[in-house]
Amino acid sequence: MNSAAASAAAVLGGLLLATSFEPFGLTVGILAGPACLMVALQGRTRRDSILVGFVFGVAFQGALLIWLAQSIGPAAWVALVLVQACWFGVLGLFVRLLSGLPGAAIWFAIGWTGVEQARSAWPFGGLPWGRLGGQVLDTPWAATLPYLGVTATGLCISLAAGMIGMVILAQGRARWGRLAALGAVVGVGLVPLAAPYPAVDAGSMTVAVVQGGVPGDGRQLVANHREVTDNHVEATRELAELVELGGESRPDLVVWPENSTAVDPFTDATARADIEVAVASVDVPVIVGGMVDGPTPRNVLNQGIVWTSEGPAAARYTKHHPVPFGEYIPFRGLLGRMSSRFDEIPRDMLPGTSSAPLDVSGVRIADAICFDVAYDDVLAPQIRRGAQLIVVQTSNASFTGTSQLDQQFAITRVRAIETGRAIAVASTNGISAIIGPDGTVVERAPLRETGVLVARVPLREARTPAVRFGGEVATGVMLVGLLGVLVAGAQAATTRRGRGRRGRLLTPGLSK
Repeated sequence: MNSAAASAAAVLGGLLLATSFEPFGLTVGILAGPACLMVALQGRTRRDSILVGFVFGVAFQGALLIWLAQSIGPAAWVALVLVQACWFGVLGLFVRLLSGLPGAAIWFAIGWTGVEQARSAWPFGGLPWGRLGGQVLDTPWAATLPYLGVTATGLCISLAAGMIGMVILAQGRARWGRLAALGAVVGVGLVPLAAPYPAVDAGSMTVAVVQGGVPGDGRQLVANHREVTDNHVEATRELAELVELGGESRPDLVVWPENSTAVDPFTDATARADIEVAVASVDVPVIVGGMVDGPTPRNVLNQGIVWTSEGPAAARYTKHHPVPFGEYIPFRGLLGRMSSRFDEIPRDMLPGTSSAPLDVSGVRIADAICFDVAYDDVLAPQIRRGAQLIVVQTSNASFTGTSQLDQQFAITRVRAIETGRAIAVASTNGISAIIGPDGTVVERAPLRETGVLVARVPLREARTPAVRFGGEVATGVMLVGLLGVLVAGAQAATTRRGRGRRGRLLTPGLSK
């Protein structure tokens, strides 16, 4: 396969993989896409391998993240796609460097998973969008999530995809052997279907989710923040009236979304009074999403605040992963002068660090705010500290009308299966829902409307193997990948020394 054909195969693979994610959800792409990349990388030089990986990344991330161009702007979309594509260039180089070692499909899977981990962390906190293990909803692979988690499930899928690529490349009897190996890998990966993870409830809780709605086209939340708060107050009061009339079950908890108040409710008298009216009307704790003043006038905190009839609780959840260039400006002193648009973000959001779950009437609750749900280091640590239920507070107003909403919702459902916990998702204007521990959608509110969802959900105390060992899997993959590079490097050095020695022996006058 020449360079042009390899690049074309990489583009095809990237686009196929993108179709496995929302809004398409075509399952075949989750294997076919990486398999195309595996085929395209075979027999390439180092330079070509980097290029082929990069081209694959541009096609995949460009199609996957098109919502960024539709919501924030084409420049931001292009910049992020190019950064993410560079990591797939690294994957191409990794595959080339280890091409001399046995087990090509295994090294492809190690490289793929390692790159997923790396691009989820760097630069500026990374972006874990488009992970293979996060796109197994409604497929047989979903049963592996509570056992293996997102990272290890993605490792299995990329291994199967790599083996498909090797089957395509094989000839004669070798193809049958690789087909048998592929069948074994797929068969082992589907074992959890025959032995689903056992779930044991430890009580239940009635949860209400309030979606207040955003005026106008649904995107201008900050400009209409008072009305947004008023919408949530009014919807909560209507819920209270319905409960009193016997038309709805009394909730044990009410969840408001991120940015349900875009000003600090501790210092803004109007916002505080509105929240107190809502809490008093329903007479149960409300988890409020608020923008709280930071330690300096230049900082802000994005928090989930438990508010009871006695006032706000001391314990709060602070968003762990603020969005660069959206919620804070990296290197503000330098980059802030490059665009007047950065003036629209006058304060930098500080990240939270606590993994303590929220305590609501004795029930421990894990919180995640918006993009937090896509990162591995947010929910699992809270569950290891006893969280029995998950809430996700999100706004997504900026992404109204794009596929970002469905992509994030799919990630949230995957987290429910992985953790074995029910999840209450509160959004300002969509998607708000209540999700069961098996990922099923129990209730879902209409997009861009005011709505209230009420459902009784199970509480869980047992920790899934994915929650217990997910971090170790990621670390192990990175270490094995590094070991592979070292072994391949040592092997290449030995080969070069051997060639040099033979060359000297064959040169006249040097063999005396």
